[in-house]
Amino acid sequence: MDFFKLFEASLPALLAGLVLTLKIISVGIIVAVIIGLVLGIINVGHNKILKLIAKLYIDLVRGTPLLVQVFFIYFGLPSVLNFKLDAMLAGIIAIGINASAYISEIIRAGIKSIDSGQMEAARSLGLPYGVSMRKVILPQAFKRMIPPLVNQFIISLKDTSILSSIGVIELTSSGQIIIASSFKAFQVWIMVGILYFMVIEILTLLSSRLERWVS
Repeated sequence: MDFFKLFEASLPALLAGLVLTLKIISVGIIVAVIIGLVLGIINVGHNKILKLIAKLYIDLVRGTPLLVQVFFIYFGLPSVLNFKLDAMLAGIIAIGINASAYISEIIRAGIKSIDSGQMEAARSLGLPYGVSMRKVILPQAFKRMIPPLVNQFIISLKDTSILSSIGVIELTSSGQIIIASSFKAFQVWIMVGILYFMVIEILTLLSSRLERWVS
């Protein structure tokens, strides 16, 4: 079987895996952005207790491998709390938690990059802290956050390949299944790599357009 015939035969399974990968990363990134935004704002605030909790969370997540986090969520917690967790849901939670720690630091750095006089000016006009942050600081900081945020999205997209270790049939796992039946590892991994590359290139192009539009 030549490369193109193998590609044609494998494409439906690979596309199914790619669709599942995109579903996982889409929901996982939404979770990550929500948690990361909360943590990022806490880290530029003045509540020492909340800042300590946020720092411990970020250090713990960044200081442990994603694979360990996946196993902890899928195997560890259910065994202690006596419940069964769906592999896809466990993957989404793991990706969301892992990415949130890095996104929180991107958001914190973006907020810190805005001159403190902006907040002082907003407060002097009588705006509450939350409104000043939402209406004045975050819109300016967002422009500077776009490149590192997109980079983190791409990293998290590639990290979904780890979920094959808990039985999620995403793109990498689909490739492994095809290799097991065709014994064409070299060709199949080229196909998998091409699909990842295409998605990442689309994300990069969208990022560039978003930066131009925001500017």
